[in-house]
Amino acid sequence: MAQIHHFEHGWITPTVSYVLSVLGSLLGLVCASRLRSAPSAGWRTWWLALAAVAIGGTGIWTMHFVAMLGFSVVGLPIRYDVGITALSAVIAIVAVAIGLFIVARGTKALGVRFVIGGLFAGLGVAAMHFTGMYAMQLDGTIDYMTSRVVAAVVIAVVAATVALWLAMTVQRPLAIVVSALVMGVAVNGMHFTGMSAMSVHQAPTAGTLSGASAGTLLIPIGLAVIFGVLGLVYALMAAPTEEDRAAAAYLESRRTAAQATPPAAPAAGWQPSQRTQTPPQQPPSQPIPGQRANGQRMPSTSAAWTFRDRAKK
Repeated sequence: MAQIHHFEHGWITPTVSYVLSVLGSLLGLVCASRLRSAPSAGWRTWWLALAAVAIGGTGIWTMHFVAMLGFSVVGLPIRYDVGITALSAVIAIVAVAIGLFIVARGTKALGVRFVIGGLFAGLGVAAMHFTGMYAMQLDGTIDYMTSRVVAAVVIAVVAATVALWLAMTVQRPLAIVVSALVMGVAVNGMHFTGMSAMSVHQAPTAGTLSGASAGTLLIPIGLAVIFGVLGLVYALMAAPTEEDRAAAAYLESRRTAAQATPPAAPAAGWQPSQRTQTPPQQPPSQPIPGQRANGQRMPSTSAAWTFRDRAKK
């Protein structure tokens, strides 16, 4: 039996794999929180897909591949079938999507849906793991210890059930971070439990291996992870939150109410010109000859002389 190393590069690969599993779980839980408050079926489908990619793709499958970089068999080169490796990634994403779809369909019989969804997702994650192991090509045969395989499957089902429960319940940022840390431990525990079930028997003669090495696959997978994480972060930052939708709805209601209210009618007999126009200024009246300023007529000069003549006579 050949000698196996699970940590060929020391603690670098398990540390990076744990960080990736926590990051994927964190982004997936945030997407799941948006899924619960989505206003329409289209938005629910969008957030469910993003949560499945984050948890299944980054949190589980990428963690699995990075951890495999530290796996080696003494004296035997290892190659990976590219098609089967890609299939294992699809299995992980689809399994998580099915589990989220089952638990997010309503509030009735929630406990039963958690069990069913966790069973589907857990079996899918275990299938992803052993499909990825089947993609390995080496000069020898691989055997598995049944008891540890069963233990890995049980861990996967329990971890998936807990992950779905957390995805549908946690809301506060601190709770999401703690949940992501716990999910990272569960995912890594499932992976290394399944890896410990392996044993390799070297073939007597070396053959020609087909496929790509882990180092060759690291560059495209690393770029996919980087752009995938950036895309998830951008989607979370660009999408409107529940507070944004509430503020937009409030402003729209105010605008609608303002348009529906008719303007106040003017008072009866009121004319705008009466408020804006002022009567023209009249020039001061000049006294008429023979008339006092108060309007009384003054006696004429001829009348005064007539009165004097009569007095003399």
